[in-house]
Amino acid sequence: MTVTLINPDGLPKPDVYRQLSIATGSKLVFLAGQVARDAEGARIGEGDLAAQVEQAYLNIGTALAGIGGSFDDVAKLTVYVVDWTPDKMALLGEGVARAAAKLGIDPVKPITLLGVAALGEPDLLVEVEATAVMD
Repeated sequence: MTVTLINPDGLPKPDVYRQLSIATGSKLVFLAGQVARDAEGARIGEGDLAAQVEQAYLNIGTALAGIGGSFDDVAKLTVYVVDWTPDKMALLGEGVARAAAKLGIDPVKPITLLGVAALGEPDLLVEVEATAVMD
């Protein structure tokens, strides 16, 4: 594996993400923000944050599989959530867990979570960017 995830001493050790990743591969992959659209562009989970998170994570897995990688190659995620409030954390976690089960992966990565006023289309509740490292 080209990505090693660590919670170093001296920093909090969260359960749902890691503080850093060490990537040793030779190819950097920058994925555009993934949203709740299927391969045909159809909307998935309108009004349902968990369903939209799930689809965004599945799209990351699909994109990486298309170039010979997998979600395990992800070194960093950035998640943008419309009108973020802490009470949405359970729905975010639910969507991640459902995607992880379908992909057969450990979704715990370094992550930045940002609340935003809006995304590119009015029905979108979440967008997830990923940076991956592959050999």
